[in-house]
Amino acid sequence: MYSIIKCYLRHILAVCVVSLCVMTGTAASSVKLDVDWPQFMSKQDMVWETLPEYWYESAYMGNGMLGLMIYKEPGQNYIRLETGNCAVHDHRKGKNDLFSIGRLLTGHFALHPKGEILDGKMRVDLWNAETTADIVTTKGEIHLHSFVHSDKMIIVTKTTTEGEEKDFRWEWVPAPSESPRYLFAKGEGNWIKVPEDYPLNPAPEVTGTEKEGMSYQKLQAGGETAVAWKETVKKGERVLWVNLTHSYPESNAREISRNELEDALRCGYKNLQKTHRQWWNAYYPASFLTLPEGVKENFYWIQMYKLASATRADRALIDCTGPWLTKTPWPNAWWNLNVQLTYWPLNASDRLDLAASLENALYNNVEQLRKNIPEAYRHDALGLGRTSNFYCATEPVGIPGVSKTAEVGLLTWACHNLWLIYRHKMDDALLRDKLFPLLKGAVNYYLHFLQKEEDGKLHLPATYSPEYGSAEDCNFDLSLLRWGCLTLIQSAERLKIDDPLLPKWKTVLEELTPYPMDENGLFIGRNTPYAFSHRHYSHLLAAYPLYTLNKEHPEDVDLIERSLHFWQSKTGAHQGYSLTGASSISSALGKGNDALAYLNKLFGRFLSVNTLYRESGPVVETPLSGAQSIHDMLLQSWGGKIRVFPAVPDAWQDVAFDGLRTEGAFKVSANWKAGKTEFIQVKSLAGEPCILVTDIARPFFKGKRHLEVKQLDEHTYQVDLQKGEEMLVYPEGTSPDLIIRPIQNTSIHCFGKKLKDKK
Repeated sequence: MYSIIKCYLRHILAVCVVSLCVMTGTAASSVKLDVDWPQFMSKQDMVWETLPEYWYESAYMGNGMLGLMIYKEPGQNYIRLETGNCAVHDHRKGKNDLFSIGRLLTGHFALHPKGEILDGKMRVDLWNAETTADIVTTKGEIHLHSFVHSDKMIIVTKTTTEGEEKDFRWEWVPAPSESPRYLFAKGEGNWIKVPEDYPLNPAPEVTGTEKEGMSYQKLQAGGETAVAWKETVKKGERVLWVNLTHSYPESNAREISRNELEDALRCGYKNLQKTHRQWWNAYYPASFLTLPEGVKENFYWIQMYKLASATRADRALIDCTGPWLTKTPWPNAWWNLNVQLTYWPLNASDRLDLAASLENALYNNVEQLRKNIPEAYRHDALGLGRTSNFYCATEPVGIPGVSKTAEVGLLTWACHNLWLIYRHKMDDALLRDKLFPLLKGAVNYYLHFLQKEEDGKLHLPATYSPEYGSAEDCNFDLSLLRWGCLTLIQSAERLKIDDPLLPKWKTVLEELTPYPMDENGLFIGRNTPYAFSHRHYSHLLAAYPLYTLNKEHPEDVDLIERSLHFWQSKTGAHQGYSLTGASSISSALGKGNDALAYLNKLFGRFLSVNTLYRESGPVVETPLSGAQSIHDMLLQSWGGKIRVFPAVPDAWQDVAFDGLRTEGAFKVSANWKAGKTEFIQVKSLAGEPCILVTDIARPFFKGKRHLEVKQLDEHTYQVDLQKGEEMLVYPEGTSPDLIIRPIQNTSIHCFGKKLKDKK
């Protein structure tokens, strides 16, 4: 086994094989991006031809901490502006469970019209991250324009009116200050067991009027939440200014909230809107992607909007609902899949600054990760339980072979996300100082429990395969342990660290038991076949996203195909991420048609009109993983190779992207025309070995200097591209048009609510 993994390692280290002379140019022409961004993004807007109702239909905005959702309250005569602040948590001591340290709701503003609401329209302008609405009543119309400022902790809603609606009124409605899981359990979630000793928080105190006021919530375990608002009126325009602040352990939320509200008022509406738009208009052009399917293109750009609404480098970790909390069973971060899926699209789309919120959550809370595991192992190991707050506080991680649900691989899986971020940056200081010691601590927890059996192999006692059950030699944990040891060895070699555990990691790779399997593919674990429907692909992690089983090893291909087919054959428990996972696994095999077929199923039963998602309650991760499934069709870079258009489905005859990022810190632009690669441009940001995999039969490599090119395999070339250099690759004898433009598809505004969808 170590020899196979060593081969994988060699690919990453880019060992040269066979030399091939390929003609190169002496001057490179750069690819140009021809995009009218405001016009292009306007095609992606969410548009409601009739007013949305419910969380799953609403317009939403956010700035990585504050959130706002706008919709008509079902069965009521008012428009609901649901507020959220990711910082608002309970802080009860004792258990780190979903009732003790869960996020808390804040409340909503109700816009009460003078007349009865007849209908209306709404639109989210993605380019400017603003929502407009026209509300038609029996007394006139209300025109609403709202945004959550990109930087300041302020929500701004401007209104103008027609007819008698000039006298509409605002009402602040504070939310109950109990765990949303508790509130959900008291309603539709009767399957949730509520602790018997769950004392309620004090009721919120509301002072002031609809024009200006303060809502104050003091929590039983310390900390407080304040909501301050003020309405200004000028020349027929009414502007509602809102701030939400949470403080802990300090008790100064009211003071902060007043100050931030006053600061926004001094800035003024026009200045705030200007700086807000500047941030968003600079955000989108980090990369570009266009698809021949309007639905998929709209969907992709809405996910890019959603990511920047949900997090920022110095703001909240994206948990199950982002800044759009509601009554839900899932009021925290889930680490057995949700967080990992959520952050994947930020790498290829080159929006790595947003990914810093994940890095900060893990790197800044190492001591809490130590406290999450049993005391006997804290001297050298770290761990992460299934659910946490933003400071990674979880219930204790189980002990393999002892605990009923020893779900021990979650920190190692989270480290894989951190590894991907590192590989797309190639910042060795980050690897040395933060990721290497963190991954070492995660793998160390496994090492305490490995046992050599009579077959001479190392085995794991019973651990928990997420959402399925416990098994010895659980494939979820075997795959993560293999990947972890491999990555630690690779990192130590790169950083020239003579770590005392190097021999141990190598021994684990040589002696770890093979993955349990049968003729149907990978098992859950030893003596535990995949016997009943399972929405999670925890037992398939080696194939995706770890790629330690991959198509470059012929013996792996059949195993992956059998495992994928058998997993998908039992559909009863499957959910949306079962489909995005199957799509990405298919792309890993180069099967673009299958990848698209799986992804298409997400757009029927599972995806709501605003691209939000639910599984027993609202969650955000699955549609975001759908954006990564699109990336996986167009660009892959596992194993140290840049694979351009590795799994484009036949239905997509034209595709283009600009500035996508790969492992090794390369920026790639490419055009797929009439079912073939027209050209590829690659720029090296870090000087890492450049190995390109392309369908171009006779590629011509062009750079500003003579480039040495070696053919390693069919369609695989190594190029001596240095840091800061770029190359152009296209079919020999052609003169491609080096301009990337949006594909002129006919489908626009595919999300929102159409008149035909009106209830």
